[in-house]
Amino acid sequence: MMYRSRAPVLAVLAFVANAVLLASADNSGRIFTMCVPEVYWKDCVDMIKDSALKGIPISCISGRDRYECIEKVGNKEADVVAVDPEDMYLTAKKNQMATKAGYNVVEQVRTKEEPHAPYRYEAVAVIHKDLNINNVQGLRGLKSCHTGVGRNVGYKIPITKLTDMGVLNNLHDPEYSARENELRALSSLFSKGCLVGTWSPDPAINRRLKDTYSNMCALCEKPEICDYPDIYSGYEGALRCLAHNGGEVAWTKVIYVKRFFGLPVGVSPAVPTQENPADFRYFCPDGSKIPIDANTKPCTWAARPWQGYMTNDQVNDVEAVQKELTDLGKLGEEENADWWKDIMLLNEKTLAVAAPVALPEHHLKDAKYFDVIERNSGATDKSARWCVSNKKALDKCRALAKAAYSRDVRPKFECSLEKTQDHCLKAIKAGDADLTILEGGSVLRATKEFNAAPIIAESYESGSTELGERPAVAVVQKSSSINKLEDLRGKKSCHSGYKGDFAGWLAPLRVLKQKNLVNSEDDLVDFFSGSCAPGAPSGSKLCQQCAGNVASDDDRVRDAGKCKPNKEEAYVGKGALTCLLNGKGDVAFVPSTALNDTDSSKLELLCPNGERAPINQWERCNLGLEPPRIIVSSAAKTTNALEELTHGTLAASTLYSKRPDLLHLFGSWSDQPNLLFRDEAKGLVSVNKSWNKWNDWQNTQQTYGIA
Repeated sequence: MMYRSRAPVLAVLAFVANAVLLASADNSGRIFTMCVPEVYWKDCVDMIKDSALKGIPISCISGRDRYECIEKVGNKEADVVAVDPEDMYLTAKKNQMATKAGYNVVEQVRTKEEPHAPYRYEAVAVIHKDLNINNVQGLRGLKSCHTGVGRNVGYKIPITKLTDMGVLNNLHDPEYSARENELRALSSLFSKGCLVGTWSPDPAINRRLKDTYSNMCALCEKPEICDYPDIYSGYEGALRCLAHNGGEVAWTKVIYVKRFFGLPVGVSPAVPTQENPADFRYFCPDGSKIPIDANTKPCTWAARPWQGYMTNDQVNDVEAVQKELTDLGKLGEEENADWWKDIMLLNEKTLAVAAPVALPEHHLKDAKYFDVIERNSGATDKSARWCVSNKKALDKCRALAKAAYSRDVRPKFECSLEKTQDHCLKAIKAGDADLTILEGGSVLRATKEFNAAPIIAESYESGSTELGERPAVAVVQKSSSINKLEDLRGKKSCHSGYKGDFAGWLAPLRVLKQKNLVNSEDDLVDFFSGSCAPGAPSGSKLCQQCAGNVASDDDRVRDAGKCKPNKEEAYVGKGALTCLLNGKGDVAFVPSTALNDTDSSKLELLCPNGERAPINQWERCNLGLEPPRIIVSSAAKTTNALEELTHGTLAASTLYSKRPDLLHLFGSWSDQPNLLFRDEAKGLVSVNKSWNKWNDWQNTQQTYGIA
């Protein structure tokens, strides 16, 4: 049994879970270990408690995210992990780790409606029965109905298969982005269509693409918007577009065809509808047509494999782990437990089903889905080459590159390591790299000396300015007698971080210098009677107010985390506010974004002008504005090339900001803060010509000493 904690709360939860497990485990049988993303660790503790009481004990370890959990299963640190087909693809690539791991798919997540179906769903093309078409080339000039941009059956699968068949062409024009090449090809192949959705996560690019290829919106309910909700979008909407809005071919799922035409689905009986299946046909990849009825097997273009559970080759008793997973699925449904949904990937319509053991690669290729994931039709041989100057940042970049590629982010990311940031800028100027990330104050110099072009910026939650600047603020309790900065001498302080931390260290240091209260960093140490500045030298005065790992009952574990610049220290980052509220400090120096979800009735801001202000007045009462980090490329690139890099990067950040359980793009990584992006970043946004703070940010960097 193995428990590893990545955050303070995990240690105590692991202790509780371990105690329950030891009390209930059958000593004669093996207890399997499941790896779960750390955001679901509490769920796993609940699962351990619930399952132990039913005699089906399971052990847990936590991974940073699903990507790391897959690695832990491969390294034999865990036995099983729940995965999507895209995660299986990561292990199906012929690399050393995958070969050594011996990954196997042993159990599948299937629907109750179709528990015996070989795939989660199958992609089909549906046409009017009298349509004069005898081969796939006959699709040219038709009116086409799609589920939505970027989706499997209505976009990825037809593009992949039609490209392989030579029907879609001119997808590799280097002048255009991967997404635009695909949209151009569809727009040229079909006379009209309905393809709703966000064509690019950048609003300006999204609008331009929809204006340029507007014929692919012409069949939508609202062509000028071409986005959800639209009655002619989605699986059923594509069929509605075919039957009632002039469409001639629709791309959708078999199960929705059956429902639309009132045919039985799996174990569900037929439910009559107003639609007549005799008027339509399945259109097959070989050009043939097949009736749509309850008896004829549809011809499919590809299928999406079931989600499932992967083990390694150290798990010899496959039947035992299958029984464990099946029983856990039943138990979770009985209790409608959160862990059943978050960890097992199940819901009221699905169940865990034992399946013949399969290599991940075979699981994907059997469904003709492997090449759909590898779809590179619009970006052949293209890549977005990231340059970093930190080894751990390189590891994170490589993880992002692999994971994002499996989830359809194009162009594919590549990563390289240079000695310094300037070496990265030189590589970009020379055309040997495409992207690197800088502090906002370094951008002006990068544009002048290296011909760099800023294209993307970090974004934060509320409490930051329109351009992503985060004000540094000094916070006191309302009951405090401290009214001005001078009153802080001899008091205790809580800092979000130590050297290099803008809000926690650089900003208060500069303001106290301006007030002639300190002359140096050494003076700042002695200005306060005690502090917690995570990252400061262990045992120093700057660590005496720190708490360490407060979730642990073990004094050694608690003390080992004291003053660490990561989650092992309870008062790191926005935890500095907890330090203040717990009475360990008289003032907290934090970014204004840390004040979100804070009880405003207890706290006030301490302003440099000698006033106090409500915490929502950070715009006028702050110690300085920290610029966001900025991704730059080369100004020598074409507009379309820069647009492609912007689109691909925003596509990745949009995905992982919503799904940190898949890949923890924003937040600590390998227990090191601020790798690639600041831990506090919530996403990325595109930069446009209205951004005008480059001079101000350079002055801020020089004035505050931002490294």
